[in-house]
Amino acid sequence: MKGRIHSLDTFGTVDGPGIRFVLFMQGCALQCGFCHNPDTWETATGRVVEVASVLDEIEPFLPYYRSSNGGLTVTGGEPTLQAPFVAALFREAKKRWNLHTALDSSGFCEPEHAGELMDVTDLVLLDLKHIRSDKHQALTSQPNERILRFARWLSDRGQPVWIRHVLIPGVTDDAADLLELGRFIGSLGNVHKLEVLPYHRMGVYKWEQLGKAYPLEHVPTPSDRELERAKRLIDQGREQA
Repeated sequence: MKGRIHSLDTFGTVDGPGIRFVLFMQGCALQCGFCHNPDTWETATGRVVEVASVLDEIEPFLPYYRSSNGGLTVTGGEPTLQAPFVAALFREAKKRWNLHTALDSSGFCEPEHAGELMDVTDLVLLDLKHIRSDKHQALTSQPNERILRFARWLSDRGQPVWIRHVLIPGVTDDAADLLELGRFIGSLGNVHKLEVLPYHRMGVYKWEQLGKAYPLEHVPTPSDRELERAKRLIDQGREQA
């Protein structure tokens, strides 16, 4: 089983519980205006690897993952585009080491393509970028109906999920939208954690290297107060669900 990867990180600390091996897959159907890895979009580039070679990269660091209750996270790009490869990787990591597995996904995936993968996934980090489909399309190039359908499917099967929402001033911070996002999250029965993440500009240089105009050039990073406000509004919406 082979897959195309962009890169890897052996000591990830923000992509699930504990210290984690983080594998970045190549390819994504979204083109988010705030993406910090636009070089992952193309599906035909990246490095071709086998499951066995990724496991060889993981093995030397197992003591760190085990002692911190960490594990393996696969992100992207969009990892569900290579669901059979990720499923094979997760299955083998569990068979060999009983390693905790997490999938960081936009949810832009039809459920029938992800059943086998979810059977070996302990946690889904689900990025809900915008609750309104028109605004979602303006931000990511795609509407969000498929993503919301995928989120409900995860809830129906009881798949543990952490919801992530990136707060972008003037883009994803409208009060009515945050309340509606909270109501949607509150309708799900599998959400173990909510993370409101601040928009950042750390990937702007990659847009420049690719010769792409950065769509959010004049957008500032949100303040702590803005993050607290957003979390409060989402929580209020969840209570209304």
